[in-house]
Amino acid sequence: MSGHSKWHNIQAKKGKADAARGKIFTKLGRELLIAVKQGGPDPAGNSKLKDVIAKCKAANMPNDTINNAIKKASGEGSTATYEEVVYEGYGPNGVAVIVNANTDNRNRTAADVRHVFDKAGGNLGTTGCVSYLFNKKGVIVIEKASTNMDEEELMMLALDAGAEDFNASEEVYEITTAPSDFSNVREKLEEAGLTFLEASVQMVPTTTVALDEAGQEKMERLIERLEELDDVMDVYHNWDE
Repeated sequence: MSGHSKWHNIQAKKGKADAARGKIFTKLGRELLIAVKQGGPDPAGNSKLKDVIAKCKAANMPNDTINNAIKKASGEGSTATYEEVVYEGYGPNGVAVIVNANTDNRNRTAADVRHVFDKAGGNLGTTGCVSYLFNKKGVIVIEKASTNMDEEELMMLALDAGAEDFNASEEVYEITTAPSDFSNVREKLEEAGLTFLEASVQMVPTTTVALDEAGQEKMERLIERLEELDDVMDVYHNWDE
């Protein structure tokens, strides 16, 4: 996980999330909708929905909002249809970028994503052009200040539950799992009373790219503009922040 961590400044991260909370909740609502459409409204029998709910909770989405979104998605009047689409491309200095989107109009979303890449000095590539530089992993991030559990105890709990790796930095613990083990590890940690800054299956880079100051500014703009798009859910990259 070294070189990948984006949690070097918890307060700045929280402030940015708070400012964008309304848009984040709208996007998470789409994820709940897709999960319900694919596997039904009961998280006990729908592992994907269970994972999306955990992602919602990590983003501080209220339980009432989550439950209302699930009810709306499972109701007879729900006609919205979204599909998951993945785009791959390059940022400054060849930084690999993967964009996950949920859309009801592929042409619109592709045009929007391509426009952002072009404006930021990058370029949208073909399917598979950068995904080989990433591994799909479950990622759970816990703020140290949120738990009284000591590092060794938490590490053993995570590893015993099936985690692949445990990394402690100044402000957070980062736990990685195989995608198939993510739900079990997350549930074991929840049962122990832990709360998460982040909990989702992500694309984690196997190698990272360093950028000079100008490249960093371009990359920050690219990520920010992609995340501003309504259809974009997640942006992954191999820039060493």
